[in-house]
Amino acid sequence: VRNEDTVMQKWMVLILVVLGLVSPLKAYAAPLKLTLTEGVIQPIPYAAPVFVAENRAAEDWSKKITALVVQDLNSSGLFREVSKAKYISQITSFASPVQYSDWKAINVQALVTGAVKISSKDQLVVKFRSYDVFAGQELGDGLQFVGTKDRWRRIAHKVADSLYSRITGESGYFDSQIVYVAEKGPKNARQKALSIMDADGENSRPLTDGKSLVLAPRFSPNGKQILYTSYETGFPRIYLLNLANNRRRVLENQRGTMSFAPRFSPDGGAVVYSVTKAGNTDIYRLVLGSGQSQRLTTAPSIETAPSFSPDGRQIVFESDRSGTQQLYIMPVAGGDPRRISFGKGRYGTPVWSPRGDMIAFTKQSKGRFHIGVMRFDGSEERLLTASFLDEGPTWAPNGRVIMFTRETRGAKGASGLYSIDVSGRNLKPLRTPHGASDPSWSPLGN
Repeated sequence: VRNEDTVMQKWMVLILVVLGLVSPLKAYAAPLKLTLTEGVIQPIPYAAPVFVAENRAAEDWSKKITALVVQDLNSSGLFREVSKAKYISQITSFASPVQYSDWKAINVQALVTGAVKISSKDQLVVKFRSYDVFAGQELGDGLQFVGTKDRWRRIAHKVADSLYSRITGESGYFDSQIVYVAEKGPKNARQKALSIMDADGENSRPLTDGKSLVLAPRFSPNGKQILYTSYETGFPRIYLLNLANNRRRVLENQRGTMSFAPRFSPDGGAVVYSVTKAGNTDIYRLVLGSGQSQRLTTAPSIETAPSFSPDGRQIVFESDRSGTQQLYIMPVAGGDPRRISFGKGRYGTPVWSPRGDMIAFTKQSKGRFHIGVMRFDGSEERLLTASFLDEGPTWAPNGRVIMFTRETRGAKGASGLYSIDVSGRNLKPLRTPHGASDPSWSPLGN
C-alpha cells in the first residue's frame, strides 16, 4: 500500500470514529476492518478488575479508585462495563501476563488493570495499564500517578482521562471543574451564589456569600481565574476572581453604564463583554495588562454574549439587528459582522467549541427551548435537546460534551445542570447540592 493510501485510510477511520460510525477499538484492530453501526455509537465493552492492593494499607483505596474510574468511563456513554461476575480470569498481580482468550470469550474489547499502594511517605501510588483485547496488545506503556490521600479523586480522574484518551484517541475531561451559580430559595426570592465543583458534581464549595445576585461565571484558559457579573452595587459589573486567594477586583466600572456577559480570550490576555450605555448595548474588548478597552460594535441594537474562536481571530455573538435574536461572527478587532443563523426561531448564548469546528447555542422556537450546534459557517445545524427551558451551553475541554441549564415548568421553577454528548446521546443530569445554573467548564486539571 502506498504511503498516501495508508494516510487516507487512517483519516477515514478517524472520521468514522468521531462521527460515531465505528467503535474505536474495532476500527484499529486491523486495517480498515470497520464495524459500521448506521450512525449509532456502540459503547465499548471493557473490563476493569479491582486494582490490586500491593500492601494492606491500600486495600480500601484500591476499591474506591477503581470504582471512580469505572464511574467516569461509564458516564461518558462511550463505554460499557462488562459485569465482574462474568470474569474467567482474575487479576491478582500487576505484573501477571494477560490471558487475552479469557477476555475475548466474554466479549471484552478493552481491559484495564492497575495497582495501588501506600508509599513509605504515606502517599498514594497508582499505576495502570490498558489493553486492546481483540488485537492482543497493550495500548501504550503503563503509567503511574502519585499524590496525597486527600487527592485520591483527582488521581482516579487522571487515570480515567488517560484511559479515555488511549481508547478513543480523544483527550478526556474527567479531571476538570465546573463553576456555576448555586440557587436556593423560592423563585421570587432566590439566592444566587457563585460555586465551584468537580466535573462529576462532587466537592462543591461556595465562592461568594450569596448576598448579591451573580451571573455568567467563566473560567480563564489556565483555570486559575473566573470572570462573573455581580449586582452588589445595584448595577451589573464584571469582576475578576483569583481562585488561589479568593481576591477579586472590578474590571469595568464606568459611571452610567452596565457591564455583563464577560468571556476570556484564548490566551487569557483579554476579555470581551457587553456594555449598556445611553440605552444601547455593544460589545467591547478589554486588554487585561493595560486596561485599555475598545468598542467592537456600533449598531443601534443589542449585541451581547460574545465568545472567542479558539484561535482568537474571531468573535461569535448574538444580536437583534435583523429584527430577531440571531448569531453573528466578526473579526476580533471588530468590523462588519456576518450572520450565521437562519433557522426559524431565536438564537442566543453562542459559545465556540474548543476544537474550533462548531458553535453551541440556545434556540427558542415554537414555545420550546433547545441546545443546538452548528458549524461556524452556519451549516449543519442540529438541535440536541428540547425542553420547557434549556439554555447557556458550555463545552467540555475536549469538545465532546456540552453542559447546560435546564429549568422545570411550574411555580417553583427549579434549575439544574444537564450534560449531553455532541452527537445528541447520553443526556443526563448532574447532581448538585442545590439548584444550579450558568455552568462553565474548566480546562483539564494540572
